[in-house]
Amino acid sequence: MRKLITPALLLLCFCTNAQDTIITKSDLRSAAKLFDINFTQKEIDTLYDGAKDNQKTYKLMHAQSLNNSVPMSLWQSPVLPGMKFNDKQNVINWNIPANVQVPKDKNELAFYSVLQLASLIKNKKISSVELTKFFINRIKKYGDTLQCVISITEDIAMQQAKQADAEIAKGKYRGPLHGIPYGLKDLFSVKGTKTTWGAAPYKNQTIDEDAFVYTKLKDAGAVLVAKFTLGALAMGDYWYGGRTKNPWNLRFGSSGSSAGSTSATVAGLVPFAIGTETWGSIVSPASTCGATGLRPTFGSISRSGAMALSWSLDKIGPLCRSAEDAAVVFNYIHGTDEKDASAVNRPFNYNSNADVKKMKIAYAKNYYDKITDTSRAELKVLDVFRKMGVQLIPVDFPDSGVYNFNIMSVVIDAECAAQFDEFTRNNIDDEMTMQGKNDWPNQFRTSRLMSAVEYINANRHRYLLMQKVNAVTQQFDAIICPTRGSGNQSAITNLTGNPVVCTPTGFDKRFGLPTSITFIGKLYDEATLLAVAKAYQDATQWNKLHPEMFKN
Repeated sequence: MRKLITPALLLLCFCTNAQDTIITKSDLRSAAKLFDINFTQKEIDTLYDGAKDNQKTYKLMHAQSLNNSVPMSLWQSPVLPGMKFNDKQNVINWNIPANVQVPKDKNELAFYSVLQLASLIKNKKISSVELTKFFINRIKKYGDTLQCVISITEDIAMQQAKQADAEIAKGKYRGPLHGIPYGLKDLFSVKGTKTTWGAAPYKNQTIDEDAFVYTKLKDAGAVLVAKFTLGALAMGDYWYGGRTKNPWNLRFGSSGSSAGSTSATVAGLVPFAIGTETWGSIVSPASTCGATGLRPTFGSISRSGAMALSWSLDKIGPLCRSAEDAAVVFNYIHGTDEKDASAVNRPFNYNSNADVKKMKIAYAKNYYDKITDTSRAELKVLDVFRKMGVQLIPVDFPDSGVYNFNIMSVVIDAECAAQFDEFTRNNIDDEMTMQGKNDWPNQFRTSRLMSAVEYINANRHRYLLMQKVNAVTQQFDAIICPTRGSGNQSAITNLTGNPVVCTPTGFDKRFGLPTSITFIGKLYDEATLLAVAKAYQDATQWNKLHPEMFKN
C-alpha cells in the first residue's frame, strides 16, 4: 500500500524537460508541494525506490488503451443507509385531449405539446410521416441560424415514421410518443450515424451501438429526426462548427452543454430533445433559453451508449417546453439495461392532477435572502404558489456553511481527466477548437496534478453532504430555489444526485432573455416534482411563449 502515496502518481509532470522521464529526488520534493505536504530528506530517500517502481507500473498501464465506454469498478449511488423507496408502479393515465385539430396555419404545429401531437396522430388527423417531414423541414430552415444541428437523421426518421403509421393503422398504438419526432444530444451513439461529441477530433466518429435512451424511445415509437450540438466534450455551447445560439436573442449563446437540444426545442424544431448533465448542462441551457429541463435523480436512466465524462456525476434528462411533456418523456426513458451499474428501475407514478395545496412545499429562504432586487421573478414565483393556496415553508437549504470548499471541482476534474487520459497523453487535445484557460484541454492537463488521496477524501466529504442535504429534502415534496445566483445549489444537488426541474419565469429587462426557477425534490420522486412544476406552469404563461422569429 505504501507504493500508492500520492506524489508518486504525478512525478512525470515534474521532469526537468519533456523528454526526460527519469525521476529525481528533487522531483519528489517539488511534487509534494502541490499536495500541501512536506517530506523530510530521510522520507524522500526512503520512498524514492517505490516512486520509481510506481512509474514502471504507470508505463505498463499507459501502454494499454481504454475505450470511453469502459467504466470504473466503483459505482456511485445517491441512496444512503436506511432509505426506503416505493417499488409499486401504478398505471399512468395520460390526458391525451380528444378535440385537437390540425391548425389552419401548420406552422403552429411547431409549438404544440407532446400530448396535443399525440392526439393528432392517435386519431389519424395527421400521419407521423407528415409530422416528421414538417419538423425536418424546420430543422433544415433554422438549423444553421441556431447552429444547433450536427446531423439530420432523415433516413432513420422516415423509416421509423412509416413504421409508426403502419402500426397505428393496424390498431397497435404504443402510447403518447408513438410517431412523435425528437432529437438527441450528439453524445448518444446510434448505429448508422456519426457521434461527434461536438469535438473536432471526433467529428467523423461512428460508434456501432444503440444507446439505451435511444432504444427506449424507439420502443416507445418515437421518431429520431436529428442529432443536436453540444459544447465540445460536453462543456459550454461552443462546438467544432461554431456556437449554438439562443432562440430569444441570436447575439447570445444557448449555454450548454445540452446546447442544441435546448435551442432546437425552444425554437420549435422538435417537440422535445434529450440532454445530459454533469454539472449544469441541462439546467443552464434550460434557464438561459426558457425550456423546461428535468435533471432526474442520479441513476434514474442508464447511460449505456452515452459519452462518459464523469462516472459519478453524469445524468440523462429531457428538455421540453412543459413539465407535462417532460413527464411523458421521462416515463419512457427511465430505467436500466443493467449495463450501467449505477442505474436502477424505480417507479414513476406521475399524476397530472395532483393537488399542490395538499403538498408540503418549501422555499430556500437563505438563497432568497440574497435577492436585493424586489422586481426579480423568483419572488413572484412564491406569490403564484401562495395564490394557489399553498402554505410555503421557509427552510435553509444547505449552502456555504455546509459546502465550504469546492468538492465538485475535485470530483469532476479527477474523473474527467481519467476518462480522457489518452486524449491528453497522445496530444489529441491539440486538435480541440477551444484552447483557453477554462477549456477542457487545459483542465485535463491541470487535473493530472491532482492527488488520488484528495479525490477520495473529496468523495468522503461528498457523503457527509449527501446526509445533510437529504435530511432537508426528505421533509418536503419540493423546495423552490432561485436558479440564478445559486451556484452552490447546482453543485450540491449534482453531487447528492437529487432531482431538479427548471422552468421559465419571465424575461430579464436588459437583454430580453428568459429567467427561471428551480424545484428540488427527493430522490427518485420526479413524479411529484414535475406535478409541482406543472401546477406553476398552469398558473402562468411563461412556458407557453415562443420566440417570434421562429413562428413561421
